[in-house]
Amino acid sequence: MFDDITFAYPWVLYFLLLVPVMAVWYWLRLRKKQAAITYSSVAIFKNFSQTLKERLRFLPALFRLLAIGVLIIALARPQSFSSGKNIYTEGIDIALVLDISGSMLAEDLKPNRLNAAKDVMDEFIFARTSDRIGLVVFARDAFTQCPLTIDYSVLRNLLSQIKSGMIEDGTAIGNAIANGVNRLKDSDAKSKVIILLTDGVNNAGEVDPVSAAEIARTFGIRIYTIGVGTRGQAPYPVQTPFGTRYQMVPVEIDEKILKEIAETTGGKYFRATNNSTLANIYKEVDKMEKAKVEITSYRDASELFYGWLEAGILLILLEFGLGKTVLRKLP
Repeated sequence: MFDDITFAYPWVLYFLLLVPVMAVWYWLRLRKKQAAITYSSVAIFKNFSQTLKERLRFLPALFRLLAIGVLIIALARPQSFSSGKNIYTEGIDIALVLDISGSMLAEDLKPNRLNAAKDVMDEFIFARTSDRIGLVVFARDAFTQCPLTIDYSVLRNLLSQIKSGMIEDGTAIGNAIANGVNRLKDSDAKSKVIILLTDGVNNAGEVDPVSAAEIARTFGIRIYTIGVGTRGQAPYPVQTPFGTRYQMVPVEIDEKILKEIAETTGGKYFRATNNSTLANIYKEVDKMEKAKVEITSYRDASELFYGWLEAGILLILLEFGLGKTVLRKLP
């Protein structure tokens, strides 16, 4: 029972050390107390027994010490998180893997491939309720922008900060998959998914993409691959002394490798040639990947300090009442 109790302000409990110090002080004070009348001999009183009032004279001090201890505990704000509810929901662990190489600035998708992908991914995250989602970005190398989390506001903020040029240019698909696998391999979720979006051909990194996919398969991770870009050529912005100029560049997506990656892990390959197609792909993946999991919600702490506060007030009232009535001292 007590294992489920925690304190919002545990440092307040150090003040409990004052209670035994005060108890010793009361005891010493009682021993040193001088009698109101002095007798040369107390032999004549040996046959007199203590009255009930004399035996209980320590009660007000005891109640005061107990009240102080109980109120200190109340100030530390004891809480219980054991009142969570089991909720059955559709949930999966997802690693969103995004290509941020320079070619993602091509404007065959509006305003460009990278921002179009970010917008669709933002909507995808916003629609989540219980899925844990992580974010991996890659170009010549790959790194984790956000580990698995259900704090979607933080995740969306980190997604908004992504821009081309954060990593040296290149396309390391194998490294990106390996990073995504590293995010998911220790997960105990029933469904583990990587959604990889790229517009190029693997030309960098130390890990072969197909080998990375085979590793993903051993961990039960399914990979959905998305090749983004129109067919043929796409307008690409080039900075010149006279401002931004556009040149048409060929769209090169290694669909063969992307299909093999998806098939190896039991996933599926998609091609997004425009904004609406890209949005529909994420919706389709969402429908395909549904696993019922049980989660326990402990978001609302149960405050326990009320009972301690009431007990402290009751002890103070007892001390005051006894001190003014039954155990009242003579003036």
